[in-house]
Amino acid sequence: MRIDFDQMPDHARLWVYQANRTLSTTEQEVIQSQLQASFEEWAAHGQPLTNAVTVLQARFVLLAVDEKAYAASGCSIDASTRIISQIGQQAGIDFFDRSIVFKTEDGIDSVDGLKGKSAVKAGTIQPDTIIFNNQVKTVGEFRANWELPAAESWMKRFFVGVVS
Repeated sequence: MRIDFDQMPDHARLWVYQANRTLSTTEQEVIQSQLQASFEEWAAHGQPLTNAVTVLQARFVLLAVDEKAYAASGCSIDASTRIISQIGQQAGIDFFDRSIVFKTEDGIDSVDGLKGKSAVKAGTIQPDTIIFNNQVKTVGEFRANWELPAAESWMKRFFVGVVS
């Protein structure tokens, strides 16, 4: 059973899929529609999973499941990954991108995930630059820590000894 993302409890399990580029408004609408249709009947071992899907910041797909009633199984998680992958393939989008996505004055930008330290040294990402922390595992963590200053995120190690 699919519900609105805002109705998901904080304990709900969460997966964040990141697109390799900014999605157009039309792409967001089409993808949101496809996600909603695909996850309407999402189940684990025949048991319906209470879930929510949404597209945020023209870059991220969020999939949440309230596991209080019934937990997502390995097979149901694999099925969800296939759905996201298929939607991405149809649209020419990689939803398994591992770039570092951050806010700028002009919107959102990204750098290759392996170039985080270089981006800090170059000043592209500053300690107070807001990054999107896709390592969140629950809706509650998402609400509290999805957008973080880089120096308070997993990137904090890159700021040791760097003068900005």
